Amino acid sequence: MRSSFLWRNRLLITTGALLMLALHMVSSGVRPGGRATKPALVLMEVLHPFQAFEAGITSEVSGFTHDYFDLVGARRENIDLHRQLAALAGERSRMTELEVENRRLSDLLELREALASPAIAANVVGNDATGLARTLIIGQGSHDGLRRDMAVIASDGVVGKLMLVAPDAARVLLIDDHNSALDALDQRSRARGIIAGVIDDGLTMKYVDRSEDLKAGDAIVTSGMDGLFPRGLLVGHVKRVSQAGPGLFLNVEVKPAADFRKLEQVLILTQKPPELPIAGAN
Repeated sequence: MRSSFLWRNRLLITTGALLMLALHMVSSGVRPGGRATKPALVLMEVLHPFQAFEAGITSEVSGFTHDYFDLVGARRENIDLHRQLAALAGERSRMTELEVENRRLSDLLELREALASPAIAANVVGNDATGLARTLIIGQGSHDGLRRDMAVIASDGVVGKLMLVAPDAARVLLIDDHNSALDALDQRSRARGIIAGVIDDGLTMKYVDRSEDLKAGDAIVTSGMDGLFPRGLLVGHVKRVSQAGPGLFLNVEVKPAADFRKLEQVLILTQKPPELPIAGAN
């Protein structure tokens, strides 16, 4: 008997019958307060916790899904905002750099107009990598009309001269190289000397007589007598003067006016200054 179909499926059949009875009682429109409503009420009470649980689960799943998509949208919006901020920061940096470059080029243009001499502006593209010499490399060469021994200046002061010229690049020998020599004078006392680089760092003014009156802070300018630089260009300022040691000359330390490590644009004078008349010549 227990192996019959009804016995094996008794739980399912009983449950189905009760549900059908409940549906019949609900749909038959029983009178309120009648006896037939009591089983429906009992069934409602039995099913209420399950329905409430199901409604709670559905509400939580719906809320979780809504919050998840809100978080995904907020994350995407945050990423987009970061990208926009990075783009704006890059654009601002680029505009600032263009403004600085335009200011430097404007200073060079004013200097060229003040000199009233033909000149070519050039970008500094490198420097000496070995440390054996103090030089710069510029991005213009013989194709642009540059030649060896042309004077190189910056808005701050004298830089050096061209020592090697290729078709599309050139090397500049800085005035603080120990192989450099520049005729200059003290703007205040008019004492003359030769500006040269020292092996350690900086500049020295050679061959200044001990009787000359040089003081710290004096401006040193080009004399125009070397046939390379026009007269009156700023070279630097006297840093220290001493008479230590034997000899006929002062020890004069000079600080360059231009910061060679920070140069980005320079001006090359393509025409030498006119030669000064020799005293006593007819």
